Amino acid sequence: MEWDTNLGERLMNRTLRFKILFYLLVVSFCGIFLSSFTIFFGVENNFSKYLQKDREKNVELIKQELIEDYDESGHLSINGLRDLLHDQAMTEDLYYKIYDENDNLLINTTTMLDMMNRMHGDSRSEQNYESYTTDIMINDKRIGQINVFYPVELIGEDFTFLKSIQRNILIAVIVTVGLSVLFSLFFSRRLTRGFKQLSRAIESLRKHNHKAKVPVDELTSELKTLGESFNQLAESLVKEEQLRKQFTADFAHEIRTPLATLRSQIEAYQDGIWEPTPKRLEKSHNELMRLVRLVNELEQLIAAENPQIKLETSTIEANQLLDQLTNLFFPLFREKGVELYVNKPDVEYSFIGDRDKVVQVLTNILKNALSYTPTNGRVSIDIQQQTDYLGFIVSDQGTGISEEDIPHLFERFYRGDKSRDRKTGGIGIGLSIVKALVDAHNGEIEIQSEINVGTTVKVWFPTN
Repeated sequence: MEWDTNLGERLMNRTLRFKILFYLLVVSFCGIFLSSFTIFFGVENNFSKYLQKDREKNVELIKQELIEDYDESGHLSINGLRDLLHDQAMTEDLYYKIYDENDNLLINTTTMLDMMNRMHGDSRSEQNYESYTTDIMINDKRIGQINVFYPVELIGEDFTFLKSIQRNILIAVIVTVGLSVLFSLFFSRRLTRGFKQLSRAIESLRKHNHKAKVPVDELTSELKTLGESFNQLAESLVKEEQLRKQFTADFAHEIRTPLATLRSQIEAYQDGIWEPTPKRLEKSHNELMRLVRLVNELEQLIAAENPQIKLETSTIEANQLLDQLTNLFFPLFREKGVELYVNKPDVEYSFIGDRDKVVQVLTNILKNALSYTPTNGRVSIDIQQQTDYLGFIVSDQGTGISEEDIPHLFERFYRGDKSRDRKTGGIGIGLSIVKALVDAHNGEIEIQSEINVGTTVKVWFPTN
């Protein structure tokens, strides 16, 4: 039992091709041997039945000759049967003992066994033969009896014929087994070729070769989808790697400036070069708050992308939410000289969501609109109702976003116009936070923009 367990473990640890080859061979061999076993013994059994019927036919011929002779002469006579009995002994290996109605032995052809043995070089005796007895009947009257003797095993041409068939079956089995092995090797290779290509590509990707690709045209339909997914994964990893490097460089640049400023100011205070006047302290505080904003944005992104994020959902009144946002942003818009137009619907709409997270989403969108809209520009907020969704539409008259940058806006750390973002103090993760929070609500977000015309952001939250 222990040996069988170890064998099973070794088989399971083999390659996929070995497993497929092994199971193909098991199925093939089982089919071949089961079929050949059935044919092999079926032929022998049917051939034996054929010989038995032929033997019964020969015996019936002897009986008919005896009955005809009895009808003519009134008694059994074997004078006309001697040649027929001799032929059956020579060709069919059938021997007889024929008795009359008084059980007197009329003829015994088993005496020919010695002669036949000398002819064929055998040493068989009557004990090597089976026998059965049949009565000779006319009109329900027993007129005699026949004892039929026939060999237990096949001999002569019958034996040669059966062995020839069995030899051909054995040759066919050997050829079929060889073909099964060849085809199993061929098909196991074909079946696992796609997996090998995927395995090589994955191994290459594991070694940080992000250019690894799977030739999907050579794969089966089932593996083609997997290959395409792998290629998309490899491409996304390349993009993520580029974004990571870009973020590292941008974050280092963003944090270096306020740190250098703070360092120089603090050292000036320590060396007595500067007096800590309120104006100078305010500048130092501004640089410190810039660092705080950077750290806060990173913390918000980490929290928003947490797959185990829990939402404190409740029913939110849309008009009340707009009032809250208006009170929050109106002073900021007025300070910059940008008009904030809020189009409150006459009908009270509501939806399901986490109020704090929804406010955070809309706050980030409004901050972007305010940041990129020039003085005397306009930002509007509208509400739209669709089946099972309520949408907030924020449109601005800002600088706009290029068409090639729009598909990447929700990617982490992506910044299309880097100089524009530096002016606003961002590091390119605001929309990543927005997208993560919207996805957590099972909502949708879309952006439409045109350079020097403006940007429209639509955020949809489920209503139930």
